Amino acid sequence: MKLIAQVKLLPTKEQAKALKETLERANTACDAISTVAWHSKTFGQYAIHKLTYHSIKDSFGLSAQVVVRCVAKVADAYKLDKETKRTFKTYGAIAFDDRILSWQTDKQLVSIWTVTGRQKIPYTCGERQKRLLESRMGETDLVYRKGQFYLLAVCEIPEPTPADVDDVLGVDFGITKLATDSDGLSYSGEKVEAKRQWYAERRATLQKVGTRSAKRHLRKMSGKQRHYQSDTNHVISKRLVEKAKCTNRTVAVEELTHIRSRTKARKYQRAKHSNWAFRQLRELVSYKARLAGVRMVAVDPRHTSQTCNACGHCEKGNRKSQSEFVCQLCHHSTNADVNAARNIRARALSIAPMVASSFATQRQAVAL
Repeated sequence: MKLIAQVKLLPTKEQAKALKETLERANTACDAISTVAWHSKTFGQYAIHKLTYHSIKDSFGLSAQVVVRCVAKVADAYKLDKETKRTFKTYGAIAFDDRILSWQTDKQLVSIWTVTGRQKIPYTCGERQKRLLESRMGETDLVYRKGQFYLLAVCEIPEPTPADVDDVLGVDFGITKLATDSDGLSYSGEKVEAKRQWYAERRATLQKVGTRSAKRHLRKMSGKQRHYQSDTNHVISKRLVEKAKCTNRTVAVEELTHIRSRTKARKYQRAKHSNWAFRQLRELVSYKARLAGVRMVAVDPRHTSQTCNACGHCEKGNRKSQSEFVCQLCHHSTNADVNAARNIRARALSIAPMVASSFATQRQAVAL
């Protein structure tokens, strides 16, 4: 599977200036290429290359391979749709391949092409990133973020073969409880919600003040809530996968595609509902499971919160509240999220055989 290794560049002032000029010129070239592609209605990479290569290379003073990467960036941008002309940020990321960027991992050094010539720039990274870079292959993106330069390298990691299992760990995703497994263990979302409210109130106060100092603080706060929530999701997904691996079980999750269009939220709930990063959490569970050799299956979540795990009776009235489940038929009582997780486990056990090695293949076997 492919993972991204992120390293931080440590350029001198002159090198940083050269990198900024390179990004600026390359993205200006992308805008020029996009203009030609838009007016000529030419959107394929080969066709755009044939139409613009020589003029862009002569006009912007870029190396041949950088022009090729700019053409590829424009072509990729038009793959989403061809109804809107694409424009590019001044310091947007640019992809570099091995012809214009080389790695010296033993010295933690990269040699990268810039508009002022080749630059040898040191970088720093953690131990995990160092291990990932041993399997680096393909392109590397140069990213400029908050005054710092980063390289994002594509690494190809071999996946372990999942072992055969005969049991499932069901996982129910939610807002109040971010995740609950079929063993009864829950991961609360109270701290995430408290952080969201604090940052929302703080942003509103600073925006109302509107001074230069307030705007500086707003820039400093940018992304902190998102990073906190991402870290929380990483911790939860890691624990879920480790638990499944140690107990030799498959992880079963809900198929939540288009969940936002299927659910309704009242006005006062909208901010909380839109902040629900369920997709990120599910994707983190998916990729960590693949790395650990743990199978993963997605099941249809319909009525899992209204169906009694003990007798199978389904009724809206079974769900007394957000946390309380009481079956109207057999009077079985338990936590509502635990009940849903056990229903997810039961549906996953009904899928035969449980031998798919990836989340993508399991999506085709959603239980109805």
